[in-house]
Amino acid sequence: MQHARTVAEYAYAPYSRFKVGAALLLSNGHIVTGCNVENSSYRLTNCAEQGAISAAVAKFGPKVRIRAVGVANVDVQTACMPCGACRQTILEFATDDCWVFFPGQSGCPRECAFSDLLPESFRLAH
Repeated sequence: MQHARTVAEYAYAPYSRFKVGAALLLSNGHIVTGCNVENSSYRLTNCAEQGAISAAVAKFGPKVRIRAVGVANVDVQTACMPCGACRQTILEFATDDCWVFFPGQSGCPRECAFSDLLPESFRLAH
């Protein structure tokens, strides 16, 4: 979580002012981070979790697996869990026992198994 909090400060969020950081604990033991990067065309905004996943794949290749995800924001009083698109992206690389750590309501620390965030998930067989 400390890695996520630190990288949140680097977020580019001039429109929402909602700075988010994400840290991934990979199955190889490395930690990779990312932050949100907004765009004036909101649809082109990149979430912190997706930025971290892109960085992990770029550094370690497509077989990278995520054991845990930590999400933090600069405003520690606001809930901040992965959005639906990020949940689907995390699913692509998550281990079966992946956990997610994030600020819940009023910024209270929360954690849960990733499978609880995306039940009945969509996967293509490959």
